[in-house]
Amino acid sequence: MIHRPMIDRRSLLGAAAALLLPPGIAAAQEVKEFRVGFQKTGVLVIARQQGILERRLAKRDISVKWVEFTAGPPLMEAMNVGSIDIGAVGDSPPIFAQAAGAAIVYVAGGPINNGQGIAVKADSPIKTLADLKGKRIGFTRGSSAHNVVIATLEKAGLTYSDITPTYLSPADAGAAFARNSIDAWAVWDPFLAIAEQAHKARILVNASEVAKTYSFYIANRNFATRHPAILRDALDGLAEAANWADANRDAVAKALAQVTGVNIEAQTLAANRATFPFGKVTPEIVEAQQQIADRYQKLGLIPKPIVVRQAVWIEPQS
Repeated sequence: MIHRPMIDRRSLLGAAAALLLPPGIAAAQEVKEFRVGFQKTGVLVIARQQGILERRLAKRDISVKWVEFTAGPPLMEAMNVGSIDIGAVGDSPPIFAQAAGAAIVYVAGGPINNGQGIAVKADSPIKTLADLKGKRIGFTRGSSAHNVVIATLEKAGLTYSDITPTYLSPADAGAAFARNSIDAWAVWDPFLAIAEQAHKARILVNASEVAKTYSFYIANRNFATRHPAILRDALDGLAEAANWADANRDAVAKALAQVTGVNIEAQTLAANRATFPFGKVTPEIVEAQQQIADRYQKLGLIPKPIVVRQAVWIEPQS
């Protein structure tokens, strides 16, 4: 005799009720934790310090988990495998991720005016962009710093083969910069500010002098599709944090130092020149991203052409 498990009437009624719910509501009830990938800078750090997402999502009985990353590329890898639901990165990580077939979508973004560039030691013989020829430049492969290096070389009339790219994480690049194992370091704040403070570095070029650069909020595609209302709640909270940060830079520096452990002097320098972009991913931004993607593909740095607009989130209209 085959014994089948007993299913009580209450379980059957509960399952039937779940099937009758609208898909968005039924899916939302499955979410108990919202996972956020962040780096040592930006609006997400402020949102974490102020508990903005926690307050908003508590109304849905959803907790918030914060996961720190050293740079955008590993953050994108974690998002692709579903370990995080949203994160903030520069312009290049989502391009490399999309080219690799990652399950990501752009959900918000905006231009960056300051806070990243290429640093050299104060006594370095590198005085002009053309002096980068033949030099070792340290940066994280697939990061926004990668784009800054390429744009700088183009402005100087140099090619990628004119330099020795040294792919390093920010921490490893900082150590290499300190011991003169690299000639220049392309990076973003607060690491750029740390280089200025700790190593008396000189900024050879700011990113804004060679290219239009952007930062983005990226979500896991599956999460965005299944839980648009939760994502919208989170984005509204991040917009609130961005507006507060723009108006309270001294407090931003203290918050960043407290959360990240980076010294207050470096964070103050970073906060005073930071921008806190937050808005829709406009056609102009998509076109700028497409140009960057086309450049990477032409250089053989991504394996195939991509269409950036195919990775832009279209929010369902209620």
